[in-house]
Amino acid sequence: MKIYIDGNYYGKEDAKISVFDHGLLYGDGVFEGIRVYHRRVFKLKEHIQRLYYSAKAILLSIPMSEEAMCRAVVETCRANGLENGYIRLIVTRGAGSLGLSPDSCKSPSVIIIANEIQLYPREFYEKGMEIITAATARNLVNAVNPAIKSLNYLNNILAKIEANNAGCEEAIMLNSEGFVAECTGDNIFILHHGKIFTPPLASGALYGITRNTVIELAEEAGYEVEEKNLTRYDLFISEECFLTGSGAEIVPVVMIDKRVIGEGKPGSVTRQLEAKYRALTRVSGEPL
Repeated sequence: MKIYIDGNYYGKEDAKISVFDHGLLYGDGVFEGIRVYHRRVFKLKEHIQRLYYSAKAILLSIPMSEEAMCRAVVETCRANGLENGYIRLIVTRGAGSLGLSPDSCKSPSVIIIANEIQLYPREFYEKGMEIITAATARNLVNAVNPAIKSLNYLNNILAKIEANNAGCEEAIMLNSEGFVAECTGDNIFILHHGKIFTPPLASGALYGITRNTVIELAEEAGYEVEEKNLTRYDLFISEECFLTGSGAEIVPVVMIDKRVIGEGKPGSVTRQLEAKYRALTRVSGEPL
């Protein structure tokens, strides 16, 4: 494996950052998770744009242009001979002092890891998954805005621990008002009376690349999609539910907080969107 760090490639054992890097010390940095399908980087420009938006929001100046970053991602995939897999793109504030001030960090670091993808177990895609609602709330918009894909994921990790303790792989996170925001690592959709609903970004949902792609595919297929504040009750009475994310793709949900969703199996709309998404990944993306 060849890992890109600030313009150079290192083997897995030699890929290191400073213990004084504020990305390590304080979670001060941003990241993207990107997929590679059939030697094509899927939605690369969209991911890079979101990375730069996140960096701008935390006053982090990335030391290369968006075009150069795209090239670096593609070249790292080529260097690793990646056919299908996952890219973790990270920008940290860089090495500084032990103090909080980012002024001590003189040079941000860019790290690109291109490797195999670790998906949910195959049975979740075939039979659907069970999830719970976590007690841990989504970050407040006026605290660490959920639109920022930062390196500090402790909020999500605590909710993930709740899911794991309950024997589940995912958990729904509510915002401070009690509305559904998203899951610990995925956006959430439901189908009710033939219409597809998903929480709005203002509720604390991440500006998901896969989320946007699925909305486009659903609308092209003739479904009406509405961003709406959703409660747990809305989820419980839905006919179908599914999660989306770069890593997860589209995964059906068949039980929430022990309530069976629909008929307790992946629904026809979910399956239709899964097929459309797979077809898109076969032909779309930045070629390697």
